[in-house]
Amino acid sequence: MKRMVGASGLEVAPIALGGNVFDWTADEAASFAVLDKFVDAGGTMIDTADVYSAWVPGHKGGESEALIGRWLKRDPSKRDKVVIATKVGFMAGLRPETIAPTCDASLQRMGIETIDLYYQHKDDTDTPLADSLGAFDALRRAGKIRAIGLSNFEAPRVEEALGVSIANGFDLPAALQNWYNLVERTKFEGALQDVALNRGLSVFPYYSLANGFLTGKYRSKADLSQSPRGLRNIEYVDSERGQKVLAALEEVSAQTGAAMATVALAWLKVQPGVTAPIASATNESQADELVAALTVDLSPGQLEQLTFASN
Repeated sequence: MKRMVGASGLEVAPIALGGNVFDWTADEAASFAVLDKFVDAGGTMIDTADVYSAWVPGHKGGESEALIGRWLKRDPSKRDKVVIATKVGFMAGLRPETIAPTCDASLQRMGIETIDLYYQHKDDTDTPLADSLGAFDALRRAGKIRAIGLSNFEAPRVEEALGVSIANGFDLPAALQNWYNLVERTKFEGALQDVALNRGLSVFPYYSLANGFLTGKYRSKADLSQSPRGLRNIEYVDSERGQKVLAALEEVSAQTGAAMATVALAWLKVQPGVTAPIASATNESQADELVAALTVDLSPGQLEQLTFASN
């Protein structure tokens, strides 16, 4: 069931747990329960970022990492069972003098010695790639990170980053993280997918459930007020394509006995280049639907039906 993360030597299960909701829409008790259920079911990758959840009033970032740290402290044996990914640079940029102390702060919050997969959270065109990638390579040589990832990079910049790494003798990036799901395909399919496949990069899609739309939770405008992220789905609720995707998900869900969220993740995990979709859960019921996707495999006909509905 495990999949390789590029050429990094890391191996992960085919679904990743998103930590963006930790200590936000999922309090500590709920987050711990979700983490336990995920790992007990065979899940391995936990994805977070130094900036989670700075958008919440009263938060300043680092809350998600700190919660993961408290969870690991409660049971240190869990550390060897998980692959931890976090990110740097979303707000502060990717200058070397920013990267090093930010990495140290992430390590301290999580109470770990090494970050398994460390992402540049978004492209910083004001900082030369040789500088930011050089800072990452220094962290790797110091044993503070194991592998390098690029998040929210366009295809030409991924190619440029690979070229810069080769020219300078840096470790090559092993992973990409970008927006990709059953109703948002063009952001990845095409040039970025081609780069990932041609260069052997692992892809970890975020917004895998389209902010909950693909769970079937939001079917009309009246449903959008149900959660803090609901209003982000208005374009899907309003579109004929969005409704076709929900109908196809519902049909395949009935055929398989799996929840719509599970079906959406099962489709995404087998798309070319994808190593593990990232999805978050705020309670154990949602976590059940997420971990079910570790083992649910759709038939070729079901995959084709979902792909056709989303075209």
